[in-house]
Amino acid sequence: MAVLSTLAVATIAVPLSAGAQDGAGTQSPFDPSPGPSGPSALDLVTAPPVAEATSEHVAAAPRLAGRSAAASRSFEREPLPGCDPDVTPTGSNGQLSTHELCELWQPGDFLRPDAAVALTALNEAFRSTFGRDLCLVSSYRTLSTQVSLKSTRGGFAAAPGTSMHGWGLAIDLCSIETGSREVYAWLNENGGTYGWNNPPWAKRGGGGAYEPWHFEYTQGVAEMGG
Repeated sequence: MAVLSTLAVATIAVPLSAGAQDGAGTQSPFDPSPGPSGPSALDLVTAPPVAEATSEHVAAAPRLAGRSAAASRSFEREPLPGCDPDVTPTGSNGQLSTHELCELWQPGDFLRPDAAVALTALNEAFRSTFGRDLCLVSSYRTLSTQVSLKSTRGGFAAAPGTSMHGWGLAIDLCSIETGSREVYAWLNENGGTYGWNNPPWAKRGGGGAYEPWHFEYTQGVAEMGG
């Protein structure tokens, strides 16, 4: 009995002593932890994945219907959304419906859809090189505009009803483009890649009025017999 009593007293004394030491704060808060208290590496590997709860703010944010990464990339590659190059406008020279033409990056400037798509591709390359858009003076011209220009510009304007501007197949460049040797050289070197050229008749000694600013969509002009 004496032995058993001694052992019982010792068993009770040990935890009381340990508790008294913790309460006294003898252990430094910077001492290393005595052992791992979280899940082991094996637990983390074998545990089933648990999805994080969605924040109420994220859940409440509006979504764009039908928008995907692929659609976003497609939009970025299409600088003229809704412009169908397979559409051929109806009507006569200078009397085309603007609803069948495509508006360019400059508001109010229109071209035949296939010519617009080709010129916009050229403009994208131009912007990558020079950091800005091509500057245009003129694109599609109505018949009344052709009549007005013929009366003021004489030989520098085609007879009304015959201008390639009236078919939405020609542009005139700003002097900022034709006046820069670097820019104009780039346009002559790269324009043909996208189907746009300063036609032979418009070059110096080409048989027509010298118009370095005048570029035409060659495929469309060929279709017109030009």
